[in-house]
Amino acid sequence: MTEPPASNAASSDAPRGTAAQLAQARRDKLAKLAALGVDPWGQRFDGAEAVAAVRERGASVARDADDGPLVRIAGRIMLQRSAGSLVFLDLHDRSGRIQVMLGKKQVGPEGWQVAACLDLGDIVGVDGRLGWSKTGEMTVFATGLTFLTKSLETPPDKYHGLVDPELRQRMRYLDLVHGDGVRERFIARSRIIAAVRQVLAERGYLEVEGPTLQETAGGAAARPFTTHHNALDMPLVLRIALELHLKRLLVGGLERVFELGRVYRNEGVSPRHNPEFTMLEAYEAYGDYATMMDLTEAIIVAAARAAGTPTRFDWMGHTVDLSPPFRRAGYDDLLREVTGCDPASAASVADAASRVGIETAGRHPDVIKSDLFEATVEKTLAGPVFVLDYPAAICPLTKRKAGRPDVAERFELYVAGMELANAYTELNDPDLQEELFRTQLAGLPAEESMARMDTDFIRALRHGMPPAGGLGIGIDRLVMFLTAAASIRDVILFPIHRPRAE
Repeated sequence: MTEPPASNAASSDAPRGTAAQLAQARRDKLAKLAALGVDPWGQRFDGAEAVAAVRERGASVARDADDGPLVRIAGRIMLQRSAGSLVFLDLHDRSGRIQVMLGKKQVGPEGWQVAACLDLGDIVGVDGRLGWSKTGEMTVFATGLTFLTKSLETPPDKYHGLVDPELRQRMRYLDLVHGDGVRERFIARSRIIAAVRQVLAERGYLEVEGPTLQETAGGAAARPFTTHHNALDMPLVLRIALELHLKRLLVGGLERVFELGRVYRNEGVSPRHNPEFTMLEAYEAYGDYATMMDLTEAIIVAAARAAGTPTRFDWMGHTVDLSPPFRRAGYDDLLREVTGCDPASAASVADAASRVGIETAGRHPDVIKSDLFEATVEKTLAGPVFVLDYPAAICPLTKRKAGRPDVAERFELYVAGMELANAYTELNDPDLQEELFRTQLAGLPAEESMARMDTDFIRALRHGMPPAGGLGIGIDRLVMFLTAAASIRDVILFPIHRPRAE
């Protein structure tokens, strides 16, 4: 009655023919179900409780009681064992697992015939009485068995499972079922996003949606994906940021707006980068980058609470403490502290950059400074720490500090050497914005520049955009951080991969 130990079909040491034989055995049971008049693909099954809720109810049932409450559950069979006229199942749903006991007498002749067709991975519904087994395990003693879906593929081996990270990402549906902690991580992601929305809604922000197909890739320094619209016969790009359309809404009188949406950058893949990712951008009229610091802290603390993340924990070799307020540190102060250079001296910065192998010839001093900061300072930032006041030349969408035209009112939030958030006091001077859009910094490749002219955005600024603060948070990185994931691909349900021969 009990299925032989399932073998991983991808394993090179699986006996020849085993996978095919197991697959055929499942199809034989599929045919038997059909012969019994049972739909192997199931029907509507109303009233099922979450397993976690059932377990909570069971905690108050006496161990020797035989009159526990009637329950109805549905889930996937993850373990199956037989003992004569009894079959024991481990049934899992999104919320947890529970043992089910099928007795030949209790489920009746028809139910027992259905029980003979069960395999690991099948989805069933169970009606029964909640209680405790003789070995002290909470159990649903079934009085009814409803077949809901036949699994025709052999599940991964219990002991080896899906160990190849790429295979786990390609077959996320199996990773969610069989991977340790995977389902919980993506449930946490959902809760994090809900918490982000709640913080913004409580502060009077409106959620909006901007276009993903655009004429001009603006708002970030990145190479876009390009496409073509046939009906209009025009080239288009997938958006690389949300910024410029959200700022248009500030012009239009929507004073607090945000968007949680996908952006696309035609760049490399790494543990911290995926070409398609989720961004939060929020803009508040009459605020500035200090306003955005307060908002960022509120969002991260609320998201951590929703994910069940402790206030203090270790991640990526750093100990981080989410107790607000987060540390604030000046960009130049950090650069001086780590490299020993004089950030106000282009020659001193260039000398420090040369010592760590950064090319300096023919490059704008602020580009060299930015590369030096990235190469030396970022990895030292355990965080969370707000790095304040960036070189103005690399921040074309940012307002300059009063009396300091060389300094932009910008911060980036770092944790464990990784940028988590980026915010500005937004530039709303249309003439300066147009001038900066026309400027391509020396030594900066075109695809890494924000010097892309969006003439309609300039036109919008000329109508008057209120002073404002703006914030961007990479949601995937935030989830990485709060769930202690090692790679961004572990928190994206379906990351991109090269095609694989089937």
